[in-house]
Amino acid sequence: MLGWEFPPFISGGLGTACYGLTRAMSRLDLQVLFVLPKAVDAGAPAGGEGARTPHIVAPRRVAFAAVPSAFTNPYQSAPLLAGQTAQPFQACAAMLLEGYSLRIVGTGADGGYEGDLIARIGEYGQRCVEMTRHESFDLIHAHDWVTYPAAQALAAATGKPMVIHVHSTEFDRSGLDVNQPVYEIERRGMHAATAIIAVSNLTKRTCVQHYGVSPEKVRVVHNGIEPAADASADEPRGDGPPTVLFLGRITMQKGPEYFVNAAQRVLEKMNNVRFVVAGWGDMGPAMIQQVAARGLGAHVRFTGFLRGREVQQAYRMSDVYVMPSVSEPFGLTALEAVQHGVPVVLSNNSGAAEVLPRGALKLDYWDIDRMADAVVSLLRYPQLGRELCRHARAEISSLTWDLAAKKCLDVYQAAADDYN
Repeated sequence: MLGWEFPPFISGGLGTACYGLTRAMSRLDLQVLFVLPKAVDAGAPAGGEGARTPHIVAPRRVAFAAVPSAFTNPYQSAPLLAGQTAQPFQACAAMLLEGYSLRIVGTGADGGYEGDLIARIGEYGQRCVEMTRHESFDLIHAHDWVTYPAAQALAAATGKPMVIHVHSTEFDRSGLDVNQPVYEIERRGMHAATAIIAVSNLTKRTCVQHYGVSPEKVRVVHNGIEPAADASADEPRGDGPPTVLFLGRITMQKGPEYFVNAAQRVLEKMNNVRFVVAGWGDMGPAMIQQVAARGLGAHVRFTGFLRGREVQQAYRMSDVYVMPSVSEPFGLTALEAVQHGVPVVLSNNSGAAEVLPRGALKLDYWDIDRMADAVVSLLRYPQLGRELCRHARAEISSLTWDLAAKKCLDVYQAAADDYN
């Protein structure tokens, strides 16, 4: 497996998905070598043995490797928190697969979009080939576009089948105004792959319509959801004002401006509501300015990027969760909100809408009047929210990473058969 992020250093659903999937695959007794980028220390040699951090085979057949790379994070929206330093994964092992004796080496948390990202992705692919030339494996599984060139290089060097996992596309991130080099990386990866895994039917349609791949080549495997052992659907929300939560990168894809616009409409009907924007991204400063210009500063709070227990606390303090995404391939946060007993208002343009047919209020992301009405209804009539959550919990009860891993294994077998 080629990945780009993994807990505790995550900037979105990609790292969460890789965590859940690898954990479930270990229970299937699959041997997985998960390759991550590694920040190059200042003055370290660019190649050779001194730049290579060997993987350590762990019990339960999960091993991790770090490939020297000039960057690790494809999202600018996950900076280190104030006072936090980039630290090796060894120091955070307790946060990972408890009971699995997993050891991870070498990976840091710095980097981002600085510099020539496309060139660095190419370098990462070359190093993947160098690093894994002595490894024995049957199939290559690449997560998201930043790993596709590495997967293609490995497939060419080893003659092994290549499966790519599409967690998002450039059309999700940028709309129709795509970054052409990124689109080309995605298109070449999709056509080079033996098989494609898409996280939703929405994503499959994008692959077929915009990248010209055959529908038969794409298998939909919805993400799973980890059981939330510390989440109580019935715990009190506190004595403060009712709270509406937005949690995600503050980017065009996530629709933060629609959340702010809907907040203004809600406050015209209920003036004691608090809105929390949890996350950060390129649209963050503009959203803060928009809130200030509209005089909503007393009602809208920006938390910045949240991690770990901070995310759980955000759910626990919320009465309604709104995900107004313009294009959301899946949307794990909607399922996490449900686990915490928080009713969800959901964009139709999301994979989560496919798995919550009765468990969410669904609407078009641009329909801020309907969005505001949905929020007001849930705040005024708590029984409606409880009923939504009851349906939602039943709908996601079978949506496990074990099921996702088994479906991926089916894709592996079919890809191997087709390749041979």
